[in-house]
Formats: sequence, C-alpha cells, structure tokens
Amino acid sequence: MYDYIKGKLSKITAKFIVVETAGLGYMIYVANPYSFSGYVNQEVTIYLHQVIRDDAHLLFGFHTENEKEIFLNLISVSGIGPTTALAIIAVDDNEGLISAIDNSDIKYLTKFPKIGKKTAQQMILDLSGKFVEASGESATSRKVSSEQNSNLEEAMEALLALGYKATELKKVKAFFEGTNETVEQYIKSSLKMLMK
Repeated sequence: MYDYIKGKLSKITAKFIVVETAGLGYMIYVANPYSFSGYVNQEVTIYLHQVIRDDAHLLFGFHTENEKEIFLNLISVSGIGPTTALAIIAVDDNEGLISAIDNSDIKYLTKFPKIGKKTAQQMILDLSGKFVEASGESATSRKVSSEQNSNLEEAMEALLALGYKATELKKVKAFFEGTNETVEQYIKSSLKMLMK
C-alpha cells in the first residue's frame, strides 16, 4: 500500500493528474485536478490511497493527510465508493460536511452527488463523532496549521485510535492549542483530562 508520492507534476486532465517519479508517470485521481494548476512541472507531494479491483489498480490522491482521512472515512460507508467520495471532497467544505454528519443534517448531505436519503442516514450512523475537527480552511493553510501543531494532531489521532470520540476530543484539543509539548506529553495530559 502506498502512503504518498513525491515527484514532478507533469499533466493535468479533467479527472486525474500525472506525477512523474523515477521515469514513471503515475495516474492519480483527485477531487479537483485543477487545484494543482500552479504546480505543473514542479515537485509535489501527493498523499495516496490505492484501490485494487478485478479490472484495475487505481490511485487516489490528496493535498493533505487530513483530506485523505476524510476520504477513507467516507469510503468506509456502505454505498459510497471512491468516485463519490472524491465528488464530496471536491466541494471543499470539510467543515460543513463534518458538521452535517455530527448534527444529523440529512438535507445538507443529500446535496452531494449520488447521495440519497438512505446513504445520508448511513453516513451519520457510521461517521458521527469520528472527525477530530471541522476544518474549512484551504489546503495550504491546513498544511501550515498541521505542521505548526503536528504533535497535538498526532496525539489526537492516537486518542481517536484508542476509541475516544472526536466530540470528546474537541474540548481537549482547544485547551492545548498554542502550547508546545511532545506527542507523549499531550497524550498523558489529555488522558488525565478525559478521565476526570
């Protein structure tokens, strides 16, 4: 399984981009290929998810790890495939999406292509409370903020993996914003707060 690819962005089409590395051009399906327009013939890092089907091996790409995580959560829902998940991400309203899921807003969710009432209900059932934060920032600013607070982000991800809900972690994360600790210190301090 691939985690990311670093290489030269050599081509943009309506459905995919091509990243060249070590003499090979990788076709990568992305939510909005034209969001990469400013990077043609430049080195890029694209976060990847590989889907293997009987008839094809497909690569799906993302600007940030956060975007990739949203995609992975979406395709875990019965009735949502990779193409539909990309269409949802293409709207670039992650804050609205996460808020709609956490607040059971079926009307908002059914505005996405190929999402009917039944699938919207399944999204709410499967994904409610799974996202640490609702972020409607641009990909660039998301990247900057996650780099500035990467230790805190890693700690929150570790706590999610332990089974804590995103709704529980929002307050904890807000409490530590602006601080500078190691991942281990954030986890220990967060666990103490969560146990009170």
